[in-house]
Amino acid sequence: MSFNVVLPLLSSLLSFVFAAMVADQWLRRRQPFQLVWAIGLVWYGISAGTEFVGSAWGWNEPLYRTWYLIGAFGVASYLGLGTVYLLNRTRFGYFVAFSLFAGGLFSILAAAARAKEGVPASGAAVAEVVVFSAVGALVLALLTRFDRRWVAHASAAILLVASAIVAVLVVTAPLAVPGYALDPATGVPIGTAFPSDLRIITPPFNITGAFALVFGAVYSAYIFMPKRRLLRIEGGPPVIGAVGRAVAVTVNFFASIPGAVRAHRAGTLNSRVPATLLIALGGFIPGWTSGLNRFGVTWSFFLGEFLGVLLIFIGFLVSIEVFSDIRLPFTRIVLVRRDPPAKVVDSTTG
Repeated sequence: MSFNVVLPLLSSLLSFVFAAMVADQWLRRRQPFQLVWAIGLVWYGISAGTEFVGSAWGWNEPLYRTWYLIGAFGVASYLGLGTVYLLNRTRFGYFVAFSLFAGGLFSILAAAARAKEGVPASGAAVAEVVVFSAVGALVLALLTRFDRRWVAHASAAILLVASAIVAVLVVTAPLAVPGYALDPATGVPIGTAFPSDLRIITPPFNITGAFALVFGAVYSAYIFMPKRRLLRIEGGPPVIGAVGRAVAVTVNFFASIPGAVRAHRAGTLNSRVPATLLIALGGFIPGWTSGLNRFGVTWSFFLGEFLGVLLIFIGFLVSIEVFSDIRLPFTRIVLVRRDPPAKVVDSTTG
């Protein structure tokens, strides 16, 4: 069996097991971010499952459409939405708004790339994506400024509306025979069978979702690590102040790494720090390999997909606060029980 079969199979199985564990946790704790993460992990499992089936028994048009809809639009965006719910009461909404706006602008670059390939997207399609992203970003920024309780719900509404539109477009898009496209060298599926007007819609989904997952995890690690604050920025206008605070967090995060290493060696480091860093790395790797896949570098796609879900899974298991006990999903059978450490309170969470 080739890696094109084994790696997607492992990714799919691990995603479904992971989704079951998170869904079981949601049934006990009823936190919305757990439900959204469980949905995102189901999408991950379905996407990788289509790759396994296609690699093992051959691709067809319905399988290819499912892969593109779930993988290109669903996985990163729903995992990222889970992080938005987790950090809903913080200023993280500004970062999400910026990511959504940047994703819309990146669609312009995606359209330019399609034009170089000889399959240009229409100007109307590009404009619609940019406007939709800009309006959505403005709504999220205003809610972050005036009422953060609604940021995650607004993000979910934007994503659900966009998902419905994309689902119709993916199902109805005309595909040339044979109804799918694979890299001739590696056999990895690529999106070139779909019209350019549809392909330029992916950046707002992927950029916003991946950025929220990765940088949300890094921010969470910063909250729970021993800090060294070299830079302090307080107040300021909403947008400029948010950018300044993001720069301060970045500088202070790297300045705090030596102290976190010392705390880890002493056994006093909060388990959420290594856990969230593993999650950040797990979000970054498939985001990077998926981006390479769009530019014709496909050999690492299935490997990055597997490493991503594996690292995120390990990250969740490492965090005692997240999984204080590991049990057989939807049963009372406890496989591993751990005593959680004392809670760490930090003023930066606001």
